[in-house]
Amino acid sequence: MPTTATTLSPRRRWAALAVLMLPVILIAVDNTVLAFAVPGISAALAPTGTQLLWVVDAYPLVLASLLVPMGSAGDAFGRRRLLLTGSLGFAVVSAVAAFAPTAGALIAARAALGFFGAMLMPATLSIIRNVFEDPTERRTAIAVWAAGFSGGAALGPIVGGFLLEHFWWGSVFLLAVPVLVPLLALGFWLIPESRDPHPGPIDPVSILLVMATMTPFVWAIKDASQNGVGAAPLGALAVTAVCGTLFVRRQLARAKPMLDVRLFTVPAFSGAIIANLLSVFSLVGFLFFIAQHLQLVSGRTPMEAGLVLLPGLVVTVVAGLAVVQVVRFVPAAAVVAGGLLLNAVGYGVVLVSGQAGSDTGLLVAFVILGAGVGAAETISNDVILSAVPAQKAGSASAISETAYEAGAVLGTAVLGSILTAAYRTRVDVPGDLGAADTATAGETLGGAVEVADRLPAPAAEALLTSAQHAFDSGVVVTSAIAAALMVIAAGIAAVTLRKPAPVR
Repeated sequence: MPTTATTLSPRRRWAALAVLMLPVILIAVDNTVLAFAVPGISAALAPTGTQLLWVVDAYPLVLASLLVPMGSAGDAFGRRRLLLTGSLGFAVVSAVAAFAPTAGALIAARAALGFFGAMLMPATLSIIRNVFEDPTERRTAIAVWAAGFSGGAALGPIVGGFLLEHFWWGSVFLLAVPVLVPLLALGFWLIPESRDPHPGPIDPVSILLVMATMTPFVWAIKDASQNGVGAAPLGALAVTAVCGTLFVRRQLARAKPMLDVRLFTVPAFSGAIIANLLSVFSLVGFLFFIAQHLQLVSGRTPMEAGLVLLPGLVVTVVAGLAVVQVVRFVPAAAVVAGGLLLNAVGYGVVLVSGQAGSDTGLLVAFVILGAGVGAAETISNDVILSAVPAQKAGSASAISETAYEAGAVLGTAVLGSILTAAYRTRVDVPGDLGAADTATAGETLGGAVEVADRLPAPAAEALLTSAQHAFDSGVVVTSAIAAALMVIAAGIAAVTLRKPAPVR
């Protein structure tokens, strides 16, 4: 008979959490570290433009499509079993990816990493739900979990910068091996097995429908952000709508659905999902432009840029832990809404200081944003997990993780698209450049820096000055829109989270 949470001593519960944080931090770091390795991959493997996009996109496409099926699989077959299987697979495939000889092989490895990553993400949160039965302990554990995700995303640039300054591009993949080996060694001993005692039968049709819903959704967002809104992304969104509708109808018709979609009729549950998604949206969107500003405008190395983010990372962790005590006296609705308002304030600071290109202003903004994300993420995840009985934690965790992944994709796609569009309208490209260089410099700040490297000093300086001002003015526009979205999200949270979700 599997070990249950009630048989665990406090020391073992917290030791289990420490081990669970290894895959959490790894997945979060992996979400942001690859961007720093793209130049090295381009130089070593000479991928086409399309192949390079798939190197980046294969992982989140597969991951997003499999989170819900893997959450249900953990409920049925055992969360620890799924976690350890995913860890072993992720470590092995990461080692393969590090030495991929061609772009095609790297794309295949990234897709496989998405498959095994989908096993890791829901399992960690659902195990926490089963191990920590006391509400205060559980909130503290979720705070640590949320801090691991938020902190890992900010750590990505630091880790990536260090590795790429000292090793080759494959080192960012090899990072998974030393992180996951302790999990495999200690997980079986420290982490108790848990599962739904009465799981429903495997439903291949539901699995295919959820994959056919999520994959085109993520792809459409990414394609629209790169190529604009056209027939292809609109067609993909139409597929998402049709398959999503069929998936919901199938779940409602089954006695034991793969995913209890009726949970979304509970306002607190839906509100917490929205808060979760938009918290990650604000964090990833912020990281998207601050990383570029610090490196391409301020001239910092990747590692130096990452270190500027360190105070915000620390505040994210502290805020997530602090709200565990705060929520004992302050309603969850107020805490989550307050966190989202802090996100709005953080973007407001960028709105004021962004045009001037102030690194200090961006640092202060990220500290404020970190406090908001830490508070909102911790409590919204607790509300999500509290809405379901412990044996259904895998499905609830999968929904939370899907919101996290969707928020990460939307943060880059939506805010990145707005920033890119603003940059294009403001940059002044010298008229004597060739067509290819004109297009490259007029597309992105990184492209302008690349073109400027090949120009005489006066022309290079003029192009860089224009591009940097265009980028920072685009950041101001982006921040205004993001701040408005956070205020709206705070209003939604304040209304929907007033009544706690009943445990079903």
